Amino acid sequence: MRFVTLASALALAMASTAAFAQSAPAASAPAAASAGEHYSVANTTIGTLLEDPAAKAVLVKRLPEITKSDQIDMARDMTLKDIQQYAPDMVTDKALADVDADLATLTPKK
Repeated sequence: MRFVTLASALALAMASTAAFAQSAPAASAPAAASAGEHYSVANTTIGTLLEDPAAKAVLVKRLPEITKSDQIDMARDMTLKDIQQYAPDMVTDKALADVDADLATLTPKK
């Protein structure tokens, strides 16, 4: 049941993002952190995190439902903080804080 909820939440998130993208001026999505910075749940896209094996391991450890979702590729341009509103029971403030703490120990890939 949780998986269905996550899939629905991600589908809704993508629909909302697509509608916003059509009406908003083009803006660059946050990607990897700049030199000297760390990944974060608020500023680093899910796609960037998934492309770095160490960051992906953090997601698998802390938010396994998200990484196992068939819909995750649709959320690659969003941040974990962005999708929290669509899956608040899974992407809790505590989970985001735990992910952020783990990500802070990593050096972002360039």
